[in-house]
Amino acid sequence: MARIRPDASDAELIQSLRAGQQQALGILYDRYGGLVYTVAMKILNQPDEAEDLTQEVFLTFWKQDKFDPSRAALSTYLCLLTRSRAINKIHSRASRQRSVERLQQTAPAEFSAPTPLEQASLEEQQQTVRHAMTQLSDNQRQILEMSYFRGMTQAEIAQQLRMPLGTVKTNARQGLIKLRQLLGEAIG
Repeated sequence: MARIRPDASDAELIQSLRAGQQQALGILYDRYGGLVYTVAMKILNQPDEAEDLTQEVFLTFWKQDKFDPSRAALSTYLCLLTRSRAINKIHSRASRQRSVERLQQTAPAEFSAPTPLEQASLEEQQQTVRHAMTQLSDNQRQILEMSYFRGMTQAEIAQQLRMPLGTVKTNARQGLIKLRQLLGEAIG
């Protein structure tokens, strides 16, 4: 495979990327990552979310073959994609906030204690999940525990584990896929 020139045009890089040369994505990221991050940061106003969104935008661009370089500039496409995803995140954030507020307004008396049968079922489910977690790799298990039990963002996990953010995201995704398979087998 020929080495890709860093000064290649966007169209050439996209063509190389579609031909399976992943190093083209790195060049495009170097070229447009700052722009995407800036747009995300202006809308989200949270550095961790802007970093996560920047990664997500480039991952989406890489996996989806929707961009046509003859129709628009890549920078325009990436800005529009970033803006759209950032607005979706804001709407999602607002929706979660409303849900939390509704839950906080609900009187605790409305929640009844679980019946012995419900309690036994819950304990059995917890044990099944704990067993499935032991079948993950150490990195996958640690990252999922930090994310779901400690409520840490993927950027915080990457920083604490001194690991690239992309590696954290990959381990989290692979761990969730494996858990889904394991738990599907345990239930089915």
